[in-house]
Amino acid sequence: MSFNLKTFKQVVKKKSTENYKGIPYITTLLSTSLWTFYGLLKPGGLLVVTVNSVGAALHVLYVLIFLVYAPKNIKARSVKLVAALNVGFLGAVIIVTLLALRGGMRLTLVGLLCAGLTIGMYAAPLSAMRTVMKMKSVKYMPFFLSFFQFLNGAVWSAYAVLEKDYYMGVANGIGFLLGSAQLILYMIYRTKAMPEESEERMEEEGSAHLFKGPIQMQGFDEDDQETNLKNRSLNKGNSLPKPSVVRQYSQNIVKTLSLSPYELQKVTGNDVEEGLMESR
Repeated sequence: MSFNLKTFKQVVKKKSTENYKGIPYITTLLSTSLWTFYGLLKPGGLLVVTVNSVGAALHVLYVLIFLVYAPKNIKARSVKLVAALNVGFLGAVIIVTLLALRGGMRLTLVGLLCAGLTIGMYAAPLSAMRTVMKMKSVKYMPFFLSFFQFLNGAVWSAYAVLEKDYYMGVANGIGFLLGSAQLILYMIYRTKAMPEESEERMEEEGSAHLFKGPIQMQGFDEDDQETNLKNRSLNKGNSLPKPSVVRQYSQNIVKTLSLSPYELQKVTGNDVEEGLMESR
């Protein structure tokens, strides 16, 4: 319960459910509600009623907070799920049990439903166990969650043995075994988590260096390319052929032919001789 309180403190503080899923809280609300009803039907079931009614009240609060801060699309689906499970299904079980059944059949029906739902909830972390074995890391399986599942299964199994309650005994016995398996996995892979993470960090750093190298080389090549282009343009300018003297003299002749008679009188013989000397 303390983990849920911490989770929903963060939800209220951030005003967002982020990546949290509402299904675990909705199904747990259904489970605690059914166990409360089971305790009411069971002779001497005061302890069952007390514990599960407190759990049901807390999960009502959790579900309400989730519905307030969940996105619109998730909120709509969650409301439908709450209406189907916590109102429709639970209401149908209560009505059928009280109106259609008599005597021990009431306890049998509700006990079977409670046991089946509890086994399903205990089996939910199997996906996390599969991830632990695949990744060889306990990062995705919190220790305290596994520990309290183990402890919860052990306590209620002991209670079931003392009370000779088969429904509680079978469900919580399976929970005790699954909790034990999670703790064993945690002990096996907890020492392998750090080398795995450090190896991933080294791979990321190595990839960063490999990625950084070509960028620097590319920048160096671009600078060289600009320098080469500048030098090439300068060499190209220097390699252009200079106009020959004959071409310059021809241009002077054309210019002379375009002069007016008045301007031609100003042209002296020395100018013509200079042109002939330059052509030589």
